[in-house]
Amino acid sequence: MTLQELSAQSNESEISLLDIVNFLQESWKKLAISAIIGAILGISGWFVLGNYSADYVLLNNNNNNNSYTLDLVSWKILQKSLPNLADQIIDENKAPENLLSLYKEMSSDRWWQKNVVPTYALSKADTKDLAGISKDLDAASTTIINLTLTATGPSKEQSIENVRAAAKFLRTGSAYLQLRSMLNSYESLTMSTDADVRQKITSTQIEIGYQQERARQLEELHKRFPGGNAPAQQVVDAQDSSAKYLPLQTQIIAANNDINTSKEALSRLQRRLDQIALIKEFLQLALPLQDQTFDGLTLDQQLLDIEAVLRKKLTKNDSNSEQFLNDLHARLLDIQVRFTNGLEANTAPTSSGKKGVIKATSGGFALALFLMLLVLLGQKVWQSIKSRSTM
Repeated sequence: MTLQELSAQSNESEISLLDIVNFLQESWKKLAISAIIGAILGISGWFVLGNYSADYVLLNNNNNNNSYTLDLVSWKILQKSLPNLADQIIDENKAPENLLSLYKEMSSDRWWQKNVVPTYALSKADTKDLAGISKDLDAASTTIINLTLTATGPSKEQSIENVRAAAKFLRTGSAYLQLRSMLNSYESLTMSTDADVRQKITSTQIEIGYQQERARQLEELHKRFPGGNAPAQQVVDAQDSSAKYLPLQTQIIAANNDINTSKEALSRLQRRLDQIALIKEFLQLALPLQDQTFDGLTLDQQLLDIEAVLRKKLTKNDSNSEQFLNDLHARLLDIQVRFTNGLEANTAPTSSGKKGVIKATSGGFALALFLMLLVLLGQKVWQSIKSRSTM
């Protein structure tokens, strides 16, 4: 093939601006009609498939101890934990049937990032403007004032029901995660502390035996040498090697003091063991309930009922067991208050109607225009190939 033939073939394969203008002049009507049809189909699809949207604002109230229900760190933890909890609820077929699609959406991390938006005391713009005024503003910039939840549904009523359900799951799921963490900490405590306390009890009992034997021997020496009662001229530690030169009566008193100290330590350890036994009894009743419900507020009330039953069984002056139950009661009440009064709404959910009409219309418009353009270009290329083959 000569250079002239190659050049001619190259010129034929190039598309000039005039070719494009001619193509548009020939096809603009088809392109316009297809674009209009695509826009109409996009609007129709929006009417049929478009969802209503509802918003719900939960206030992040300040508790009596001057701390908010959720801070930045706890909220970030919940953003990662709540999707896993929703997924677990779906796997165990415990999601309400009418809310199954919502739970599937909430099992995605992206849903929580997009549909639950925290409002901070200071925005990023405020922080930049006021950065040089006070260091106290650093804390305010991470303080969450409220959470705005958004949910969608095929109808206005369904979108409001979904956003209420999402808010309820936020409260009950967060409470459940807190309770599960608390029960896990108690379970770890009993496993690690029980063996340690028993080992210390055994060691203390052995030490008491040696101390009692030493006191007995000192008393026998005192009987054999009753004259060894001269008062000590200086203060000497009874555990020091020179203590053997102290008067026997002083050594006997020191030995008995050691026995009493060891007995006191043994009594403390035994009470600690009794407290651990009470924790185990509580866990034996609480852990099965943890697997029966994922509603943290319901579980919290059930655990409070268990605590009340165990408290009735306490004997008088059992301060160690009472201390554990008081601590448990305080923790359970704190979780209950935090996720009821701590996250509450002062207004009803509001539905802003369907959204995305512009997106649906422009999407249908662009898609139809693109497809028609492909079809027309394909026809043009096919005609060009047929004309060459006939030459």
